[in-house]
Amino acid sequence: MVKLWHNERDSAFALNLCLRHRRFFYDIISLMPDTTGSSKKIMPLLFKKYPDPKIALHFSNPFELLIATILSAQCPDTRVNNVTEKLFRQYRTAEQFAALDSEKLEGEIFNINYYRSKAKAIIGCCKQLIRDYHSQVPHTMEELVTLPGTGRKTANVILGCAFGKPVIIVDTHVLRVANRLALAHSNIPVKVEQELMLQIPKDKWTSFSLALILHGRETCTARQPACGSCVLYSVCKWPEKDLNRHKTDATA
Repeated sequence: MVKLWHNERDSAFALNLCLRHRRFFYDIISLMPDTTGSSKKIMPLLFKKYPDPKIALHFSNPFELLIATILSAQCPDTRVNNVTEKLFRQYRTAEQFAALDSEKLEGEIFNINYYRSKAKAIIGCCKQLIRDYHSQVPHTMEELVTLPGTGRKTANVILGCAFGKPVIIVDTHVLRVANRLALAHSNIPVKVEQELMLQIPKDKWTSFSLALILHGRETCTARQPACGSCVLYSVCKWPEKDLNRHKTDATA
């Protein structure tokens, strides 16, 4: 197997290189045994179960999704939705959030994990939106990742789910499921993003990511995955799937 890159900075550089020289990198990915063939088998099975996958976060515009995604880091989406339901009724614009002091916003998002640091990030993010982008959420990766609280995953969520751009979203579920399926061979998100980009048709990038997220939440969980009822069982490369299937059958 071809050795990829060593850290996030090198991987981000390699991803840009990859997108500029796709033909060369298709040759590289073809050296990975069964990878491209597996993706062609996985996609129809996954989309049969999730024909129209959607992000779980509730939002009505790109700005709301930006705030919700910042809040969702290491926090369940259901909890974020409960908080933003009230939050977005009170504060609708970057100016309204930027005018808050940290203590006030902390009180509004108290139930969110790491609410103090996220309150600071949201206020800083909104101030930068006002200062640099006329209070509008930018449309590019390069601009989005400059915002406080916004990394590559958050930027891809905004680009894919708010602006309809083709992206590969790599969260903890995609990271886990893609490796179990042998579609990816790394625990570094940007490397997984690179590998999936080369196997999945570009017009399916976002929907495939969202379907993998749903599959990871509902079936291919971190602990006790339901291998016995998995629609991808026949094409899954995970060595432990048989053991977990027997466990699933025994408790059924």
